[in-house]
Amino acid sequence: MKLAVSSYSFQQYLQDGRLTQLGCIAKAKELGFDAIEFTDLEPPQGISEADYAVQIREECERLGLVVSNYTVHADFLANDVEQEAQRLKRKVDTALLLGSTSMRHDAAWGFGDDRGAKGLQNVIDRLADGCRRVTEYASSKGVRTMVENHGFFLQDPDRVERLINTVDHKNFGWLCDMGNFLCADEDPAKACGKAAPYVFYAHAKDFFVKTGNGPDPGEGFFQSRSGNYLRGAIIGHGAVPIMQCLGVLKREGYDGYLGLEFEGIEDSLQGIRIGIENLRRYLAQLENAAG
Repeated sequence: MKLAVSSYSFQQYLQDGRLTQLGCIAKAKELGFDAIEFTDLEPPQGISEADYAVQIREECERLGLVVSNYTVHADFLANDVEQEAQRLKRKVDTALLLGSTSMRHDAAWGFGDDRGAKGLQNVIDRLADGCRRVTEYASSKGVRTMVENHGFFLQDPDRVERLINTVDHKNFGWLCDMGNFLCADEDPAKACGKAAPYVFYAHAKDFFVKTGNGPDPGEGFFQSRSGNYLRGAIIGHGAVPIMQCLGVLKREGYDGYLGLEFEGIEDSLQGIRIGIENLRRYLAQLENAAG
């Protein structure tokens, strides 16, 4: 697997202005990554998204990095399906300008307070319709699209699998985030086993976990669906069985990009540096065991 880093991992530096998304590229190169993944682009004032995407691609080319994936927000429940699909098609065009041949988008974030029925079965056809419209267009452009186990409503492996099979298109798959399964209180290794046949891209992410039966640990923690407390961790420091998850994906033949996502409260660059060192060691150990 080749190692990528999500621009989201630099969030502390992006928020306080120490880095721009363009500046993340040199940092990714300095830290030893093969590629970088970008979340929704944030062009400087006066620069269009298209022009910014070209600037990013050119900077990556200059430094010898690949844009491994483009990740964008979407919601087919809160928005008109056709309008949201058209917007995402334009994001596919942006992915092409970035030089990426893959794009991850959300499908839904859940129901508003005014909805009666709350189950996936009530909206699965609507979500699949939207995702299918986008991936049919993306397929004609040579870009694969995918959803991630992300956002609580579609964080469970069974729900994501059902959506992918309902879309039923060879160009549509899964961005498997091994850490996010904990937000739905699922076992990450078991969930990765379910995801493996559909994976187009993978995220390595780690969390500290404290039982919801105890007191609120305070700043930095958020609650899972069942009320456990989670906090972003450096890869290898938390509760996610990273090496086991990697082994499951590798066993099923996944050899694509592994994107590091760090969202802890430690310094971003420190968290990313330690994380890539641990990932390199885990992958080497898996290779040695297989050999």
